[in-house]
Amino acid sequence: MPRAEPRRSQHDRADSTRTALISAGRALFAERGYAAVPADEIVAAAGLTRGALYHHYAGKQDLFLAVFEELEAEIAAEVVASGLNAPDLSTSMLHSLSRFLDVCERPEVIRIALTDAPAVLGWQTWREVESRHGLGLIVATLHAAAEEGLLIPASAPVPVLAQLVLGALIEAALLIAHAPDRVAARAGAERGLQALLAGLIRDSPA
Repeated sequence: MPRAEPRRSQHDRADSTRTALISAGRALFAERGYAAVPADEIVAAAGLTRGALYHHYAGKQDLFLAVFEELEAEIAAEVVASGLNAPDLSTSMLHSLSRFLDVCERPEVIRIALTDAPAVLGWQTWREVESRHGLGLIVATLHAAAEEGLLIPASAPVPVLAQLVLGALIEAALLIAHAPDRVAARAGAERGLQALLAGLIRDSPA
């Protein structure tokens, strides 16, 4: 007789359900936006029941938060990877900066992260998620620059500088996302951010 497949644990089933909900929600939110996607459509696309949604999430907004967290984690990982093979830290920072702006031009990121997230989650929660995934990377990079003697002495400590850099990056992303001419906005934002970087890092290629 064929061997029976081992039964999945409750934890595995829960993970599978959450993954299906996040995947379905992410696709629909990216395509039409949060407001235009009813919860029933998400659970139907995931092949689940409405009860499954409310078992794992407080509702559609809570699921959207999980989608946003996943997207932000992916963006952070991609930005880090883009600078790994650079010959030096300052070049790595430029590569990471350029990749971040590339990512922010993607329709999924514009719709979910830059348009819907501030409105759906509120400014404070949106900034907290952005900080959770991006701020640590910026702090680590600035500390590494300081250790290499590349960080130009400033009156502000690294954590404060990191918050200011994060704010500039978010504003640049929003500027590009909502500009009528995204190509021109991207070019201008990148030049401005490179100038900011040049003011912080010695001998920056910017």
